[in-house]
Amino acid sequence: MRLLLRPALTTCLLLMPLAGCALPGFLTPPPQVRGNHVDADQLKELVPGTTTRADVTSLLGSPTTKAPFDDNTWVYVSEVTRPVIGGTQGVLSQEAVEIHFDDKGVLTGVTRKTKADSEPVSVVARTTPSPGSNPTFLQQLLGNVGRFNAGAPAASSNPNRSNSPN
Repeated sequence: MRLLLRPALTTCLLLMPLAGCALPGFLTPPPQVRGNHVDADQLKELVPGTTTRADVTSLLGSPTTKAPFDDNTWVYVSEVTRPVIGGTQGVLSQEAVEIHFDDKGVLTGVTRKTKADSEPVSVVARTTPSPGSNPTFLQQLLGNVGRFNAGAPAASSNPNRSNSPN
């Protein structure tokens, strides 16, 4: 009995580090589509010069957003993600489809942008100064100790009113 237990225990100990690894597609969650995903087949149905806003809305749904200063540009944004370690989302693909209309509401063009078209943005690592002091942790913890006296009479809330009898 003891001779059979030792190889099984050794095998389990050797295979235990591999328990966290999963083969692609096996025990991994499926990709999740977020936003308004536009298929290539749907884009083929859009014909510049004849398709109207109502046709685009019925085919693709309402846009994710409109251009800030141009109501004639609709934007459909989507991304495909997959959960990774710690519950964070790993981005597999990103896409933005811009639909352009003329002033009469007729389609003039379609622009498709992917993650490869994006530009890096640098984040500024500084804080905005605020008026006042920067107390330390200990000052914050002990800041109100001794500030209030329970036995003293309360001060008047009206500064124009005096406490002297007149």
